[in-house]
Amino acid sequence: MRQNGIDMYRVSNFFIKNCVTVLFVILCIIALYITTFSPTFILEEIFMRMGRSTLLVLSLLIPVIAGLGLNFGIVVGAIAAQAGIFIAVFFFQYIETLFGEGRLLGFMADFAGIGFIGFLIAFAVATPLAILFGFLVGKLFNKMKGTEMIGGLVAGFFSDGLYQFFFLFVMGGLFTVDMMARLFPDAALNLILPTGVGVMVNINLQGNIAGAVDNVSMLRIVDAAFYVVSAVSAVMLIYRFVTKKALGLLKIAKVFVPVAILWGASHIFPAVEEFLLADRLRLIYAVEWTAFLVAAISLWRIIQEKALQKKEGVPLRPILYLAAAALVYGITWHPAVYTAFMHVRLPVLTFLLIIGTCFFIRWFLNTRLGQNMRTVGQDRAVATSAGINVNRVRIIAIIMSTTLACWGQLIFLQNMGTMAMYGAHPAVGLYTVAALLVGGASVQSAGIKNALLGVVLFHTLIFLAPNVGAQLMGDSQHGEFFRLFITYGVVAISLALYAWSRIKTASSAAQIGDPAPDTGGGAQES
Repeated sequence: MRQNGIDMYRVSNFFIKNCVTVLFVILCIIALYITTFSPTFILEEIFMRMGRSTLLVLSLLIPVIAGLGLNFGIVVGAIAAQAGIFIAVFFFQYIETLFGEGRLLGFMADFAGIGFIGFLIAFAVATPLAILFGFLVGKLFNKMKGTEMIGGLVAGFFSDGLYQFFFLFVMGGLFTVDMMARLFPDAALNLILPTGVGVMVNINLQGNIAGAVDNVSMLRIVDAAFYVVSAVSAVMLIYRFVTKKALGLLKIAKVFVPVAILWGASHIFPAVEEFLLADRLRLIYAVEWTAFLVAAISLWRIIQEKALQKKEGVPLRPILYLAAAALVYGITWHPAVYTAFMHVRLPVLTFLLIIGTCFFIRWFLNTRLGQNMRTVGQDRAVATSAGINVNRVRIIAIIMSTTLACWGQLIFLQNMGTMAMYGAHPAVGLYTVAALLVGGASVQSAGIKNALLGVVLFHTLIFLAPNVGAQLMGDSQHGEFFRLFITYGVVAISLALYAWSRIKTASSAAQIGDPAPDTGGGAQES
């Protein structure tokens, strides 16, 4: 009975902590059953939305780990991205006129396309702005410790007001069209409203920014990877030779040789080159190759652990990964699954950036600064006594979050192909926070798996809601209302559960005579 009681407690505790995720899983299953969309179309839409939004959701993780809670202030990062895109689009023709014949711009245009140049211009303008905005928001949060989420909301509204003042009044008002025409005679001036005051509501990004990242071919990615790896390897060898350190040829070769082989194959074998010329990778290939890679790594770990540790039996975790890889690969042989996966194409560079960001976050959290952020998030008093500059660590966390949100908004808008000048950024904070909470995160704890699961569940339901509303009530507008309801509801329920857990923790601490623990909000990265 005791054991059953413990088990029941664990089960109930699991459902209480993950009630939002469980509810969304149930709602997604019901929506998938009701919808009239085909499985192929649903898969295409889900992966497209993952490519758009995942980087934005990942930008929320580091502040949670640093004890700053859910950073609603990432709106300022989105504003920086949109300002960068506007400047890139506005001056695109002007810059192209000045430098279009230059060798560098011509090489970049041939290498990755004109749109990628526009994207780089937006990136170069937006990133310093995001760093500056993140620094200012971090300074604000240090003045209001314990109420950072409210501060983030207020900062988002305030920055939106400044943003609208600049683009609705300054552009075309104080900074007149005639003045812009004199300063930049070759720039595109058709972004201003017909009245001459204020920027247009919708800006078309086709031909400059649209698809700049999504449309980069795999062949260009391989070429760029080869050049970068070659340059880094050469610099490392020269540095180690000059400083008389061990060259570490084997370690360098582990990275350089596979990239060099793939690069060489792309230039020697026409079939390889033709395959890599595509900018999209079929989902079936991505799943199969991932399964093979996981299986190979699992087998290597099994052999390594058996050889080095000489334990009896087989290690459990690699066996589970190997079984999962075999199961996933077997599922792809089902005709319906194979057909659906064959029709879904993934933008390669976009998903590589998402994967790279995930690995960067995992690596960063194991660095000294990352460990300091964990300590600050768990208990600020302990961090201060350990000699950690708490305010500095918190500011760095917000700068990183804001910068990642800026890059995520750049990815989002280049995928959309159009920019709602005044409507694209206000909902960024709410929707990304809701997606993270749907994945099982909380104000105090969040990990990469929560971000990825949340993006899938949240956007699946958001995407299906209008169609389900049309099927059940004959009007897709009901689905739109439900979409807004669940977005605000997820945030409200999660914050209510957080407040309830704080009250319960404080009550328990008071009963045993201990001081209430610091609720700054540390997180354990999974």
